[in-house]
Amino acid sequence: MQKSYSYTTPKGVAGGLMDLSPYSVDSRINGETEPGALKFGMGVVQGATPGTNVALPTAAATADKFEGLLLTGFTQEMDSTGEVTIRPKQTVGVLRYGKAWARLSKDADASYGDKLYLVTSGDEAGLFTNKASGNLAVNGRFVGAADSVGIAPVEIYNQQAAE
Repeated sequence: MQKSYSYTTPKGVAGGLMDLSPYSVDSRINGETEPGALKFGMGVVQGATPGTNVALPTAAATADKFEGLLLTGFTQEMDSTGEVTIRPKQTVGVLRYGKAWARLSKDADASYGDKLYLVTSGDEAGLFTNKASGNLAVNGRFVGAADSVGIAPVEIYNQQAAE
């Protein structure tokens, strides 16, 4: 018999907004062909058709191709195994600027104010870290430490460079 209950909710959820500070979200199409390749809270870059679709970053990704962080709109349902999957060609929300909960790479040990980098290769492509080596610097910072489930709050600044 259960004798204790936890009524606390987690601090955040991967891809969820952190607070009500100003933010901008662009609608894009999942350009990946594998269901579940993109996950909420990951960073994405321009896909085959810039301004229309997004994809996981590759080693060739550059900062000017970074689109933002995939936000959950809480519109997807779990399947029978409890998974929430972003399907190919599904419309997704991409946080252009604002604060949200990001998925972290295993080596991330971020704390408040650390620079934000996007992993661009391997199995962790699309995850964020505070490690510069081999990763893509994006216009943002960590605004808190990692949670026990591998997410942390980040602030992404407008990615478009001022003219």
